[in-house]
Amino acid sequence: MGRKLSPEEQPWCIDKTTGKVVINKGVENVCIDKSTICFIDGFHSKLYYRGYSIEDLAAHSTYEEVVYLLLYDKLPTRRELTDFSGWMREERDIPREVVDLLCKIPRDVEPMEMLRTAVSFLGNLDPGRYDMSREGMVRKTIRLIAKIPTLIAYWHRIGLNRELVCPDPRLGHAENFLYMMHGERPDGFSARAMDVSFILYAEHEMNASAFTAVVIASTLSDYYSAIVGAIGALRGPLHGYANVEAMRQFDEIGSPENVEKWYKENILTGKKRVMGAGHRVYKTYDPRAKIFREYAKQFAERRGGKAKTYYEIANKLEELVMTQLCETKNICTNVDYWSGIVYYSLGIPVDLYCTLFAAARTIGWSAHILEYIAENRIIRPRLYYDGEVDKEYIPIDKRT
Repeated sequence: MGRKLSPEEQPWCIDKTTGKVVINKGVENVCIDKSTICFIDGFHSKLYYRGYSIEDLAAHSTYEEVVYLLLYDKLPTRRELTDFSGWMREERDIPREVVDLLCKIPRDVEPMEMLRTAVSFLGNLDPGRYDMSREGMVRKTIRLIAKIPTLIAYWHRIGLNRELVCPDPRLGHAENFLYMMHGERPDGFSARAMDVSFILYAEHEMNASAFTAVVIASTLSDYYSAIVGAIGALRGPLHGYANVEAMRQFDEIGSPENVEKWYKENILTGKKRVMGAGHRVYKTYDPRAKIFREYAKQFAERRGGKAKTYYEIANKLEELVMTQLCETKNICTNVDYWSGIVYYSLGIPVDLYCTLFAAARTIGWSAHILEYIAENRIIRPRLYYDGEVDKEYIPIDKRT
């Protein structure tokens, strides 16, 4: 038999005021650094990028402008934005070797796993892969943000055995993505909806994937390893797949008339929880959800059909959530509850939804990497050891 360690032998886990062991499971609400990138006011339903409200950015900005803002901590002038957008457009093409790789990846591979593999391979081919200066990291960031939509669109069309649609440098970031996906230029409303979705998912402080990216970057590993790690974290069903699960939930309900019956049989009995509801930070309505909700409503009115059915199901279910869960348990619908309906209306298959999250969030991950390593300290947490020490070692022949 060994002996148990006393708390005093692990002083890093003891609160100096109370003398008690403190364990922050999930690193919940532990501040690892100061930041000027993003602020979430979860009690007042506010989200800011570099001090600008998400409502203003979604109403007046473009994704390219938001990328510039998050990278350089200021809104660009018209000249700066024109030059910056041109830079992004020049970087959309992917090497032939990467196209060949996409053709070789088995079709039953989950799209986020495809993206993880393709991004890693892009890192092998990046001409500046060894440049760890801030300028070099920014160049890699722009290359990757421009190329990820191309990876997704090509993967989609390869799976359908359709001819690849090359990027069009005359089109903006979001409009070009829909063009490469579907082979035709989208209408203005669809292009704007896609653009706003990229803005809404661009950044959200120190979540699991951003933390993963920063942890890897803090070891002074390369940029692409940090982004691949973030993609791996986002791929988990507890992080990036909520809008997929929300859509499956709406499919299971089937019709607006079945909402109350489904809610009573599944939510009130505790068998299931509402997917796309609840958030660790927001204790009121997610401000991004309000914006997505309006786009979902407009698509329902414009398109009718299944887009309208999805909206009516979601709207009726949300009424129950807001009156029975939000008021009593602070469980309100979040961004992922409504975004899937918008993506469906844009003709994007549900299995690609998480890759769109990654395409938008790469700028957020990159901004945090750049900010953290500017005054770097390797992230090295500790654990409270709850086992025994000084156990007697018994030779293998004497063990029973």
